[in-house]
Formats: sequence, C-alpha cells, structure tokens
Amino acid sequence: MAGIELKSSAFHDGSFIPRRYAREGEDVSPDLTWAGVPEGAAELVLLCEDPDAPTGTFVHWLVTGIDPTSGGVAAGQVPTGGRERRNGYGEPGWGGPHPPAGDQAHRYFFRLYALPEPVSLPDGASADDVHAAVDKEQLGSGHLMGLYHR
Repeated sequence: MAGIELKSSAFHDGSFIPRRYAREGEDVSPDLTWAGVPEGAAELVLLCEDPDAPTGTFVHWLVTGIDPTSGGVAAGQVPTGGRERRNGYGEPGWGGPHPPAGDQAHRYFFRLYALPEPVSLPDGASADDVHAAVDKEQLGSGHLMGLYHR
C-alpha cells in the first residue's frame, strides 16, 4: 500500500494546532498539501478525528470526492471536487478542535485516503463508518497528527 505524504504549513506532525483553527478561534480548516497519491485513485477522502473526545471518537472534518490530482487545499477552503459532510457538531464542513477545558491535549488525526472508486457513506457518517468503508478498499493513505488543549 502506498504512503501519501500529508503536511500543513500551520503545524507539524505531533505539534500543537494554532488557536486560529480551533472552535474558539477563527474556526477555519488548516491548509494541507499532499503528495504520492497512487495511480488508479478515483477519489480521495479526508477525515479529521479526535479519538480522545470524552464521548468517543469525534469527527471534525469529513470530505469525500476529492480530486486525486488536487495536491492540497488552502486554509478555510474545500478541496477540489470535495463534498463536505456533517461533522460531530452536526454541521457540514470543518468544526475546529474544542476539547473540554482542563483536559490534557487531545490528538487530532488528519487522514487522507486514496480510493479506487467513489466511496458510499451515509449522511452524518461516524469515524467508524469511514474506517469501515475505506480500510479494505484504499490504495494508499497518509496522516498528520496535531495537538490541542484549552
């Protein structure tokens, strides 16, 4: 399986996500770039999730149908060809980090999956739904992890 390189100029893997991207900040999605998408990819799926949320894994961003040749997305934008799905806040699009005040830093995993055909997901898909749909079919993936606390 191919490894996709996923990066952001806003933060490095394992470092803190700036407040600008959080719910109490400007609540805009960070810029992302990717490289190494395998040949044969029909679409990319982007998922941002917080596995440390007190109620279980929380979806912060889910975008399907991304053009595999796009190479990235600017801050606050939708990836080319992408369809933003409902996040854990019940809203379409990006919903920034907002862990309970006083919690230790939560981990936010940005995962990009290359798929050989368009994925079928229900509206309001959970992180588990996404993993079940893409884990078997993916041609490659990449991830970037950021931290945030209040």
